Amino acid sequence: QDEVSQILAERAEQVGARLYAGGTDFGIRSRDIAVGGQALDLRGIAGDYDELFLPLHGAHQADNAALALAAVEAFFGGERRLDPEVVRAGLAAATSPGRLEVVRRSPTILVDAAHNPHGMTALAVALGDAFTFARLVGLVAIFGDKDAGEMLEILEPVLDHVVVTRNSSPRSLNPAELGELAAEIFGPDRVSVVPALPDAIEEAVTLAEQDGLGGGVIATGSVVTAADVRALLGVTDS
Repeated sequence: QDEVSQILAERAEQVGARLYAGGTDFGIRSRDIAVGGQALDLRGIAGDYDELFLPLHGAHQADNAALALAAVEAFFGGERRLDPEVVRAGLAAATSPGRLEVVRRSPTILVDAAHNPHGMTALAVALGDAFTFARLVGLVAIFGDKDAGEMLEILEPVLDHVVVTRNSSPRSLNPAELGELAAEIFGPDRVSVVPALPDAIEEAVTLAEQDGLGGGVIATGSVVTAADVRALLGVTDS
């Protein structure tokens, strides 16, 4: 990280560009969980912006919002504070399909396009941060060239059960092989192997609802998995 920062600083000096650093020149002043998202106070490079609502979940999305705000300020020269009402309206209208997106209620079904350990870590943290499910079931399909074992290990503490399946890509790992990996990490009693994705969705919903205490489903492991589940549930982008 330090090496990357040094390279960026040197390049900025070479081209005569002003370098703004997150956490120093801009960032999050406060963040609170809110219904349907989070409430933010942000520090931009040209001023502060309070009472912002972001309809996205996870601390990483708050970081993204701060970065987007700073980028717009920089585009306009970085010296003039933007109209706070315009900033509020812009963030309130933000969408991020397939990123911890609620695609169905009763039970709640979420999709997230996490497809590597870094993304899965952000997802696991965000699930604990933004949701309080009595029972959470994972619906997971991962590409064969990804580190499926590490991704499952990251998910294990936040899931009560995992349903492994395949998505529509030929790169999707064989469910039986993925199931063997999952059983080593979760224990066989917490793993279901369902080869067909539509059946896997139904199985995950059944498991989430079995105790009647407010369960949820998180479908993840690949961008394709997220897209497939959205399509099967009839979710369209406006």
